[in-house]
Amino acid sequence: MRTITLLATALLLATNARAQAPRDPRATAVQIAGRVLQNTTYQFINRETKETFPSTRGLDPALPIRVQSQYNDWHYTNGVLAIAMIELADNTGDQRYEQFVLRNMNFVFNEGNLEFFREQFRRAKEKGGWRAVPSLSWHMIFRGKRLDDNGPMAASLIELQQRHPDDRFLAYIRETDNHVARAEPRLPDGTIARLWPHEQTVWADDAFMAVSFLARMGKLTGETRYFTDAAAQIINYARYLWSPLTQLYHHCYHADTGQLGVAHWSRANGWVFMATADLLTLMPADHPSRPAVLDIFRAQAAGVARYQAASGLWRQLLDKTDSYEEITGTAMFVFGIARGVKRGWLHPDYIHVAEQGLKGMMTQITPAGDVTNICVGTGIMPSLSFYYARPRQTNTPMGEGPVLRALVEMSDAPPYREIKADDQYDKIKAN
Repeated sequence: MRTITLLATALLLATNARAQAPRDPRATAVQIAGRVLQNTTYQFINRETKETFPSTRGLDPALPIRVQSQYNDWHYTNGVLAIAMIELADNTGDQRYEQFVLRNMNFVFNEGNLEFFREQFRRAKEKGGWRAVPSLSWHMIFRGKRLDDNGPMAASLIELQQRHPDDRFLAYIRETDNHVARAEPRLPDGTIARLWPHEQTVWADDAFMAVSFLARMGKLTGETRYFTDAAAQIINYARYLWSPLTQLYHHCYHADTGQLGVAHWSRANGWVFMATADLLTLMPADHPSRPAVLDIFRAQAAGVARYQAASGLWRQLLDKTDSYEEITGTAMFVFGIARGVKRGWLHPDYIHVAEQGLKGMMTQITPAGDVTNICVGTGIMPSLSFYYARPRQTNTPMGEGPVLRALVEMSDAPPYREIKADDQYDKIKAN
């Protein structure tokens, strides 16, 4: 009986040890990516009849046809996910993830489907104007009026173009380049802005929507002007949106009234941080703006570290302890801090912040690899209650892209090493 009891106790302890063992970030990334691959159908669906089709060829554009899988849609969040998948392929050596991105882009540009949705778009806009098009799949390709439409998706296409050159990919990259350079609204000093909710509103989100593309254009072409513009965006966004008091970014700045937005929204701060990390990764070491960009990155790292919750997560409103803990901002901070430590931009001590963030992230990722607690897309409102009440989702590219980037970056991050006091005593001179 005593032997049975001892065996049962040992089994229970072993089970508890396995349950409490830290999850491996690379394995978790592979699990999430595998689920994404499994749920990417490369099919179209009639929203009314639920009939599915492998291609749009021969279908009547009057039918309510759209892509079946969210992973086949065209949206800035899909661009972030595509970048993350390519990074995962590089990190693991498993080319399925890069092939996923290639297959998605071929599905759009090279398999005869684009013209169907172009005609749907033309008819909808002709009948109902701009408000009639957002319900259509791939409408952002044809709208091309804002960086949400083209910036991150074109950025991911640049990554793909350098590996799998394709004239159709390059044509869209050039189209986006023309939009950013000539059509995107800007303040008189060149800062990218939007025409809503006020005319000439600077959105923190657009630091990533612009810089993800500009920095990669610099890498693609070797032209310094792209890095110069990208650096100017980061520098100007810090000038308009950074709060020296809180050491956080405001979500927005209204140039027409000179007023800052009410919220230190987590994901808005994350967009800036991730964009700055991407720019520092790609820009030349001798670029004259690099020191200023590096200072901005270090200041933000120091700022966000002060708002990390005991769980390791960051909150929806960074400075409000009664707002919910959220995974996308957390993932962006973990990604940026881990990359900063590994590239020598941040002191090695910062990896402890990233490690705690990773632990918090893992509590929001189920054992099956479902990513939970993803704040939905969020515009700008002059009320904190709006941000407090934003709904949360599970398994959307809005969260999966940043989470995968963070997990990949942490998969080979150095562990935190505390410098012990007694290791330093010999450096103190005796009286």
